[in-house]
Amino acid sequence: MDFTNLHQDHKPLLIANVWDVASAKIAEELNFQALGTSSSAIASLLGYQDGEEMSFLELHYMVKRIACCSNLPLSVDLESGYSRDSKDIANHLKALKDLGVVGVNLEDSIVAKKRSLVEAERFSNLISEVTKILRKENIEIFLNIRTDTFLLNIPNKLEETKRRIQLYEQAGANGIFVPGIEELSDIKEVVDCSKLPINVMCMPNLPDFDVLSGLGVKRISMGNFIFEDMYQQFKLRTAEILNQQSFKSLF
Repeated sequence: MDFTNLHQDHKPLLIANVWDVASAKIAEELNFQALGTSSSAIASLLGYQDGEEMSFLELHYMVKRIACCSNLPLSVDLESGYSRDSKDIANHLKALKDLGVVGVNLEDSIVAKKRSLVEAERFSNLISEVTKILRKENIEIFLNIRTDTFLLNIPNKLEETKRRIQLYEQAGANGIFVPGIEELSDIKEVVDCSKLPINVMCMPNLPDFDVLSGLGVKRISMGNFIFEDMYQQFKLRTAEILNQQSFKSLF
């Protein structure tokens, strides 16, 4: 089943968010259907903050290594496109497509000291320009457009989310990603307002997968939470070795 069709199954597509070859191989061993990179995890791995501090070339290298070592469909978190120019963003998408990448996330917020939303019409125009370039060059890649209305907890976030979804759908989005959404009623309204597959992300109060399936959610992401938990476990285990002055706890 190709990547687009994976968003139409009766169960939501659970994306394994990975950050390197080792995590991608583990996800493949566990029989995940698809991989997605976590920009935050890769940035942290390279010593950067999330928010396009690392260069596209650095991201490209990490994606290349993951793509070379996995047979699973791979989607890339491209943040805001690593440019504000549609031609540059389209070129980034083409470079990723050449690596075998089948989809990307593009988000409607940028980080300049702090994260803030891009004006909705401006961002939808950018998406439209990018999709026109891709169509002209016959490049197919799944555009999962992320809106950060809930993540940033803006006023009237539900209504603004639905407004942005309609704009992004008209601009050529293939899917919609709403990180930070947790309430059942909010998720249902978002799903019902669009014909596109809706993607939600791991959150403390996110309903379980069966409930999300019943609400019509089509894709579930892990974000960088497993990455952060892994390093917390590393810290705890290493502290245990220091305290015990022994490696016995490893075995």
